[in-house]
Amino acid sequence: MKKIQWAVGVILGFSIITALFFTSFEAAMYADFNVYQEEYEKYDVLADLDMTMEDVMYVTHEMMDYLRGEGDTLSVITTVEGEEQDFFNEQDRFHMAEVRDLFIGGLNIRLGACVLAVLCIIFLAASKADIKKIIPAGYQISLGVTGAAVLLLGIACLSDFNAVFVQFHHIFFDNDLWLFDPAEDYMIRMLPEGLFYDMVMRIGAIFVAGLIVLLILSFLPRFIKRKKN
Repeated sequence: MKKIQWAVGVILGFSIITALFFTSFEAAMYADFNVYQEEYEKYDVLADLDMTMEDVMYVTHEMMDYLRGEGDTLSVITTVEGEEQDFFNEQDRFHMAEVRDLFIGGLNIRLGACVLAVLCIIFLAASKADIKKIIPAGYQISLGVTGAAVLLLGIACLSDFNAVFVQFHHIFFDNDLWLFDPAEDYMIRMLPEGLFYDMVMRIGAIFVAGLIVLLILSFLPRFIKRKKN
């Protein structure tokens, strides 16, 4: 039974980390929309689009709402290059529909991870496991595996983000409609690769900070026990 309890403790650790990972995505993308304005200013997208910041931010809010599952069609009428028109074209709509499926899929995985975590805790409590020992240790073990993966991915992004970015699209999309021509497509002018790099770094920072906080918390039971002794 103890081996099963320890295995469940590790599964619980991975469940918590998985939930934190997708929460980091959502926090980075939705917690503060001023980040997008700062990015647009950094990469001077207004000049490339010939749009006002107000209009670009309106498009951004509509696009991000769509990715969360609001609305059936991505269509935003605004003024681009002095002409009132739909900011998104058919290729944009097709690709962003696929991106939305990925994003919502990630949120569903997070929900599943949370449910699994609760079930693990219930099992450990019902089997009278040493929760103060197993849960922290299970998290630390799962963090060791996750930390190695995060470190390797971080090194890859820092050394050649473009290669990682391209490989990501090859893995998750079975077509080449994620390749856009800036001369013809407004969306890719609004979302240059540098913006994606900055967002990945932001997600990574939130995720790593969360992992560290949980790691510190995992040592508290041992610290409290030593202090009592």
